[in-house]
Amino acid sequence: MELGKYSPVRVRPVAVAGMFYPLAPELLRAQVEGFLANVEEPKSAPPKAIVAPHAGYIYSGPIAASVYRRLQVAGSGYRRVVLLGPSHRLPFRGLACGSWEAFQTPLGEVAVDRGALQPLLASGLLRELDEAHRWEHSLEVQLPFLQLALGPFQLLPLVVGEATAEEVGRVLELLWTDPETLVVVSSDLSHYHPYAEACQLDAATSKAIEALDYHRIDWEGACGRVPLSGLLWSARRRGLQAHTVDLRNSGDTAGDRSQVVGYGGYVLE
Repeated sequence: MELGKYSPVRVRPVAVAGMFYPLAPELLRAQVEGFLANVEEPKSAPPKAIVAPHAGYIYSGPIAASVYRRLQVAGSGYRRVVLLGPSHRLPFRGLACGSWEAFQTPLGEVAVDRGALQPLLASGLLRELDEAHRWEHSLEVQLPFLQLALGPFQLLPLVVGEATAEEVGRVLELLWTDPETLVVVSSDLSHYHPYAEACQLDAATSKAIEALDYHRIDWEGACGRVPLSGLLWSARRRGLQAHTVDLRNSGDTAGDRSQVVGYGGYVLE
């Protein structure tokens, strides 16, 4: 559905379009397709999960495209996406969904799988908290990439507040039930260090991710540390392997090198 048109369902509207990524559908489509086209076609198997950055597209878009290209090549084998990102604006305990039936982007609406969320809400493992989602960018910026890489899919959008790796992982275990369900964790890496220092910090974080060692990932290493830790906790139980696909920072893409933000693209197979 195009932006601004009436929808019969309750929809979470865009919050950061025009800031983090283009508001105009044709410009957004061209930018994302351009990022994807610049990634060499991968030869590996379709991933079970990915980790992608969530900054403005001019900064982190090429790194995000490195993992979304894997999904694009895999085709339409995914029917659901469990999308987790950190809460940047609202402190709260646990994991939160919203009350919406769909999320809007300039490229159309993405339906929320409300039925899959209800048992977790009833059990207390998940809470409904619209304010955690209303202005949160970490989930929203992933949606246009998912729309263009996957085509139609159902969304399970979770903002993660204060929680342990096991608490996040337990929720994932209940939602990550079949090969058609993809898990996406939204996280940037280090923030506002000089270029050389950031490269060292991000390399160490990448090694911890590849080792599935969430204990070695701290707040300085990844702003999405909590959902990322839950993914790695669950990946250990499933016998998955994590691989770094791309590792750069804003000094490599669209910023100066005095204070940079790190971005990594990872796949779990």
